Amino acid sequence: MWAPFAVVVWSGAYALVEVVWAATGTTVPWKPHEAIASPVLLLFGALAVLGGAAGLASTRTLSRFGRGAVALTLIAVIPVFAVGMASVPEYFVTLASLSGVESVTGLTWVLLNAAGTGLLVMVALSYRRRLAGRCRRCAQRHAGDQFGPLVHPDATVASARTRTMVYLFMCGLLPWAGVKTIWTLGGDALGVTAEGWRKVNSGDSAVARALSSVGIDVTVLASALGIFLLLGLLYPWGQVFPRWTLPLSGRRVPRMLPLLPAWVIAAGLSLYGSMLVVYAPLSALGIAPHVKPSAPFTSQAGITWMVLFGGLAFSGHGFGLIVAARSYAARTRPVCVAGQEAVAVAHS
Repeated sequence: MWAPFAVVVWSGAYALVEVVWAATGTTVPWKPHEAIASPVLLLFGALAVLGGAAGLASTRTLSRFGRGAVALTLIAVIPVFAVGMASVPEYFVTLASLSGVESVTGLTWVLLNAAGTGLLVMVALSYRRRLAGRCRRCAQRHAGDQFGPLVHPDATVASARTRTMVYLFMCGLLPWAGVKTIWTLGGDALGVTAEGWRKVNSGDSAVARALSSVGIDVTVLASALGIFLLLGLLYPWGQVFPRWTLPLSGRRVPRMLPLLPAWVIAAGLSLYGSMLVVYAPLSALGIAPHVKPSAPFTSQAGITWMVLFGGLAFSGHGFGLIVAARSYAARTRPVCVAGQEAVAVAHS
């Protein structure tokens, strides 16, 4: 299994970058106009080294105490780096709209966190399978070569239950996308006028302005790309390239091609969206600080509703991707030849 050794390489590179940034006083924003303090960068670097050590230790034969230490380390560090990659969807929208990148260091930090989160999760899954006496690649119990040929399952559709759950989650997009479409089409909603909306977005890229002129908000278009990814996780054309892909038609889709972006985007969207869904009602009730209206919003109620709509959209899309990706991962998991033979014998 290559993931533990990849984590070691990542942890060394990550720690080096964090130390250099902290030593040189490089500005690394975690949100607009707020940079990460140097001690925090060093803390993240230390946690990366700790995660790399746990990844390397997961390949060794350990005592009971050692196994517990590795497990606890992975449980502790994975959420930290997952939080650090929460801005991935925001950067994705910015890049998709050709609006440029506000901070190269900020984007680099987010991508490093995303890569580390993915690798650490793979290490955790592999380690869990190893402790359970299962094959680290296919999760089956079998003897023989665990590095031999793999058998890939046929393309299938997600279960009706999975599809229903995903569609329900995706309904969270409707209020948010609906309001933005009203603005781009020249209507007023939530106290925001079409003129005010256009004025605030006058500095967008030429592509974003062109789309807006025909009633398409670039963030809604980005969410449509996310829906395309989500549908690919549910239906067979996400497992075997369809006819319209021309030279790739009929070939198996590499399993990680849709899964990696799905997990990365889902983690950021679900985390950020959930925080907004919780914050909006607390703010409206005065339990949390009120959301201050800023252009193009003219009222506190209007911006609070939009925060809630955004939270429903982001969390709905994120959790929908999680459910769909989980189903896709299970339906496309390859089985070692030895594992397939063991399953056949068990059912004979």
